[in-house]
Amino acid sequence: MTESAQPILSVQNLQVTYPNSNKCAVDNISFDLAAGEKLGFVGESGSGKSTIGRSIVRLLPPGSQVNGTAQFAGKSIFDLDPEGLRKFRGEAVSIVFQDPMTRLNPLMTIGQHCMETVLAHEPELGKAGAKARTLAALDAVKIEESRWQQYPHEFSGGMRQRVAIALALVLNPKMIVADEPTTSLDVRVSAEILRELTRLCQERNMALMLISHDLAMMAEYCDRIMVMKDGQPIETGPVKQIFEAPQAPYTQELLKSALHIQASEGSSNPVNTNQPKPLLKLVNLQKNYDLGSGFLQKMMGDTKTIKAVDNVNLELYEGEIFGLVGESGCGKSTLSRTILQLIPATGGTVEFAGQDLAKLSRQEMQSNRRQIQMIFQDPSASLNPKMTIGDSIADVLLIHKIATPEIAREKVLAILDKVGLSPALDFIDRYPNQLSGGQQQRVGIARALITEPKLIICDEPVSMLDATIQSQVLDLMLELKEAYNLTYLFITHDLWLARFLCDRIAVMNKGQIVEFGNTKQIFSNPTHPYTKELLGAAPLLAKQPG
Repeated sequence: MTESAQPILSVQNLQVTYPNSNKCAVDNISFDLAAGEKLGFVGESGSGKSTIGRSIVRLLPPGSQVNGTAQFAGKSIFDLDPEGLRKFRGEAVSIVFQDPMTRLNPLMTIGQHCMETVLAHEPELGKAGAKARTLAALDAVKIEESRWQQYPHEFSGGMRQRVAIALALVLNPKMIVADEPTTSLDVRVSAEILRELTRLCQERNMALMLISHDLAMMAEYCDRIMVMKDGQPIETGPVKQIFEAPQAPYTQELLKSALHIQASEGSSNPVNTNQPKPLLKLVNLQKNYDLGSGFLQKMMGDTKTIKAVDNVNLELYEGEIFGLVGESGCGKSTLSRTILQLIPATGGTVEFAGQDLAKLSRQEMQSNRRQIQMIFQDPSASLNPKMTIGDSIADVLLIHKIATPEIAREKVLAILDKVGLSPALDFIDRYPNQLSGGQQQRVGIARALITEPKLIICDEPVSMLDATIQSQVLDLMLELKEAYNLTYLFITHDLWLARFLCDRIAVMNKGQIVEFGNTKQIFSNPTHPYTKELLGAAPLLAKQPG
């Protein structure tokens, strides 16, 4: 913040301790934020950056101990009464969470969400005015008017996040707290939304607190940055200073990890596409969804078909890492679910090891699933919070009846060591909430490996992790690939991750493969306009050589 600017938000000596914890989640944090300024908070998971954002809007768990002061426009946030707090949230400060479903009611349409918010704060607008405000907010995040009557489950994860951001914008607040707002979005939409947010900051003199583990995003969209670790500020300063001359060793380590991924010139591993048969072959694969599929709508012919996967043809060969890149809602995750036969294809075939999976019996398909495993985007969502880590991994072996409980425990201990959760005896009896995000994802990788599969489908496996942990997990995946002779289908919206890891890449847009080739070719000489647009939107920490 410049010396002449008056802070709209002033936080002094903030200290937060969660219930049943003896350790401060945030310890003695102070900062000022001016109207129109963009301040970024960066650090690994558990560093306390999200706790700061939740403290500002008073959304901490009941029983949390909060010390220090926080003033917004000269008024104490911590002293607001319930009515003052209700008006403060939304009208003065809005928050965008990492998981959009924390804000969305599955029983309400997207339009109802926005209109309800507007009318609760500005009833004088009436329904017509509220609808106009809603459509303007949805348009700002590139959601078509035709979709405003749809429900959250009819949107992809990235599209739901766009709705959450629209909800934050709809009341024209003076400040937005954005907590990992684009983690589930592709680079193009992420760039569009962040450009929109920063444009609004300038036009409306709106302050922005941006909480993220994405260093390149911070460098491009923030004015100042606070680097955090273990609840404390490690280094604070203007973006240029932090990224060009970091002083703290921890900041230097974060930058080194991020640059390790971005500095890759692309995989140079040869791919033997002359093998007799591909391990996985998709032939004219299609998956359609009907919007407005109620009885009366069908009778009146008032339905619309979305081609989530539109005539896709791909071949994956044993031992390669094949990247599938595209924006949220382009059909990447639908394609993976169709490959696994979790949802039926509308048309076309999925062949694995020469077998048409759609023609297999349930028992035969279960046997094949031992050979095709998946690593999910959110490791905590794929782990049962009531099961220990050891039981969660062993359960896979017991379901497939390929080990006794005694042998399963031995295999679990061995795989925990392989994925870097060592000594394994220190982790096998822990629960998911006792692990960091990076450790949880290592458990997810262990679960995928325990059946000794031939193919692993990785659906955004590191998008929720900070730069240091991302680098560690990706290096681990490369080591495990060699050790187990694995084949990866790597699904991501992050182009730099794809370039770091993949041998070949397919670019997907609106359900179709618009370009594919070896990684170096895609990055050095893209031919399709959409691929060029994606590459142009991807933020870089430093210019790449050449």
